[in-house]
Amino acid sequence: MLLAAVFATATTAALGWWQLERARLKQTLQDALDHRVALPPLPQAALARTAAEAADQVHRRVVLQGQWLHRHTVYLENRPMRGRPGFTVVTPLELSSGDAVLVQRGWVARDPYDRTRVQPVENPGGEVVVHGRLAWPPSPLMELGTPPTQPGVIRHNLDLATFSRETGLLLRPLTVLELDAPGAAAGSLQRQWALPSHNIATHHGYAAQWFSMSALIAGLYVWFQVVQPRRRSAD
Repeated sequence: MLLAAVFATATTAALGWWQLERARLKQTLQDALDHRVALPPLPQAALARTAAEAADQVHRRVVLQGQWLHRHTVYLENRPMRGRPGFTVVTPLELSSGDAVLVQRGWVARDPYDRTRVQPVENPGGEVVVHGRLAWPPSPLMELGTPPTQPGVIRHNLDLATFSRETGLLLRPLTVLELDAPGAAAGSLQRQWALPSHNIATHHGYAAQWFSMSALIAGLYVWFQVVQPRRRSAD
């Protein structure tokens, strides 16, 4: 019983420390993310051209100038926002360098009666200024069946390499989550983009559970193997 109690107490305590270490690592990542978000906007000339460069720029704020390529706008379905079904509207922005970057312009609700109908969005022409935050391409969703050879405006997923070959555009290896410009009037697109959360409190909760279990095992051993026998002997 002593060996079993020592082993169980040590194991649960070790698991508690492991969760605290996980929380410490997640806190380091969260601090790095918060620092990157707080940095000044990245100059357009410094926008990543390779995946290695993109990894150091994700979550940075950016202000871009270019022209919308509205003919290549796509609607990514099954992208809920605040519990409502809808689409993420994605449009390439052509930069002065001749290449382009995909901009996740915002979210629109899905038509409750016709899932193939999409809401029209603002299509400003000419030179535009886009305020945003750099991000990886939209996360791929599980897709049943074979993707169509000629995808339409509504799509399930969007792969940068495939879309680049389809449109003939030279795309940068990241996307931009467009943010509302300071002082601009609200349009039809919603842009409540949530920053990634590392769930640090969850690891602290798990650590508390493991430490409580460790203390419980030790306490039960002392009660049943030490206190109770002594009480019986005294009686």
